[in-house]
Amino acid sequence: MDAIETIMRTAPVIPVLVLDDPDKAVGIGAALVKGGLPVLEVTLRTPRALDVMKAMAGIDGAIVGAGTVLDERQLDQALDAGARFIVSPGLTSRLAKAAIARRASFLPGIANASDIMRGLDLGLNRFKFFPAEANGGLKALRALAGPFGDVRFCPTGGITLESAPEWLAEPAVLCVGGSWLVKPGMDAAAIEAAARKAARLKD
Repeated sequence: MDAIETIMRTAPVIPVLVLDDPDKAVGIGAALVKGGLPVLEVTLRTPRALDVMKAMAGIDGAIVGAGTVLDERQLDQALDAGARFIVSPGLTSRLAKAAIARRASFLPGIANASDIMRGLDLGLNRFKFFPAEANGGLKALRALAGPFGDVRFCPTGGITLESAPEWLAEPAVLCVGGSWLVKPGMDAAAIEAAARKAARLKD
């Protein structure tokens, strides 16, 4: 838990990346790191996501992790590809126990109080709140945070540059996940500029 908290506190925004070209991914990752966002979540949503992760792991200063990890097989594949943290959209006992056994920095997704209680039973207290906006937004997260004073969150899903500051002002929120940082057609300069704006959100 200490390791995942350190990662969550590294920057206010974790870019959530859907990439399929390892060569282009290196330039994208380097621009994000240069802009002040070193923690990069590469989602396992494309055929070459693991290759992308391997390529981005070599970027100086980058902390590359795997997102959309659904089962133990993907967990092992991601760790073999150099992932330094693991993010899943939900929480299952089997995946959580596998991640704990491998001493992986693990950030499972939760959507309700039962999810959180299951995580606490497994020894976890840092979670991804997902999908954040579709699941009731900040009002829902505040309601969940109330009974669980030691739990901290990384809300992801539907958060924008404009809405991120309100989320980050919530004491239970350590960082947010952002998919707005890299859009089709953006060049490295635009990505770096977007990263700089996001990196200043907690200044």
